[in-house]
Amino acid sequence: MAHQADNVIGFDLNDQYCQISYCHEGMEEPVTREVLADNYKIPLAIGTYRSRWTYGQEAIRYGLGENGHYCDHLLSHALAGETLVLGKKEFRAVALLEKFIQLALSSYNQITHIVFSVPEVSEDVVRLLKTIAERLGFDSSHAIVQDYKESFCHFMFDQPKELWQYEAALFYCDKEQVSAYMMKRIDTGLSRYAGTFVMVEEVSHALMTELHVTFPVMNVDAAMEADVRFMHWVNGVFDRRRVSSVFLTGEGFETNWYPETLKLMCNGRRVFIGNNLYSKGACYDAFRRQLGRGAGPIYLDQSKMTDRICMKIRRGDREEMFPIVSWGEHWYESDHKYEILLENNDPIELYQNSLATGEEKTITVSLDGLPDRKNYTLRLIVQAVFTDENRCRITFKDAGFGEIFPETDFFTEVDFLLGGSNEQFNTLS
Repeated sequence: MAHQADNVIGFDLNDQYCQISYCHEGMEEPVTREVLADNYKIPLAIGTYRSRWTYGQEAIRYGLGENGHYCDHLLSHALAGETLVLGKKEFRAVALLEKFIQLALSSYNQITHIVFSVPEVSEDVVRLLKTIAERLGFDSSHAIVQDYKESFCHFMFDQPKELWQYEAALFYCDKEQVSAYMMKRIDTGLSRYAGTFVMVEEVSHALMTELHVTFPVMNVDAAMEADVRFMHWVNGVFDRRRVSSVFLTGEGFETNWYPETLKLMCNGRRVFIGNNLYSKGACYDAFRRQLGRGAGPIYLDQSKMTDRICMKIRRGDREEMFPIVSWGEHWYESDHKYEILLENNDPIELYQNSLATGEEKTITVSLDGLPDRKNYTLRLIVQAVFTDENRCRITFKDAGFGEIFPETDFFTEVDFLLGGSNEQFNTLS
């Protein structure tokens, strides 16, 4: 039976599995789709069985028997542009990943927004998933790709504020490694602007072999020794940090081999264990986007822009700053086109704000050559185009005003050099 209409989806996607959290208005928080009791992982596999498409665990189960075939690790195959064989047929891995996502979403009606959460974001991953989303019928602006750290920020933003009053710790542990991340708010020096700026940084990393942990932990003495080593490592992570809450995720935390470490974590902090954090965080973000709420966190890292370019506009009886280029976005997703109505042909002022330096620049754009029209009958097309991560060109073109005032050949442009290099960004941390 299909879920209620007007869903938003958080789609945790890596090369081994996916998880799906959904939400719609009236729900208090996202719900994660269970595969089995307390198991949310859908294996990233697709197959055929007697000419019928299968996916997830079903694809693997049938694929291991007669008349069945399956392929897994679809994300890495798709990114590599490979061709895979199912039975006697060849398929592009991209097409198989698209089919998998289509099948995984088939029980949800009227999905308005989807946010993919992946381990790491790159231009190739974004292009791949947004292209698939568009082929599945999503508006490009309603399909977002973010990394796990950003999804963690969106998850935390919807938790009680005392859980991230100071830093919030995220520990990820699998059979091979353990990593510690810290989320914190950033004082940008631009406090007069609305928005909460946050970042997540990896503060420590260790191989499980360094902690003498081997899964499954069977020997009691070995488990106690591993727990002591892990506790010392965690104590080093917490050293001189004010941590409000701790979140544990990954299969390495699914068995209780670390009781003394857990006591340390719980000393003055709230501790949570779970494996659907990223899909829920992505779903929270999707829900805010559906409602048009701009009050979510602005996540920054070395891949995000630390500059914003705005122009002053009027909505109703009040003026506000409208971002043509927004900080906290990837440059390769920031080509935008807008239409604006002007009261007259006075020069336009653009404002460039830098989080890296705290500086604000004002750039005046002359509209000499535009016809002298009054009363908001001047219609311009404003377009932002990026040539690389540091260079943006904003153009202004006369669009006319219906049949009353035909468009002219007026055109002007302004080039911007943006900050946001690693060296500049690191001054924020």
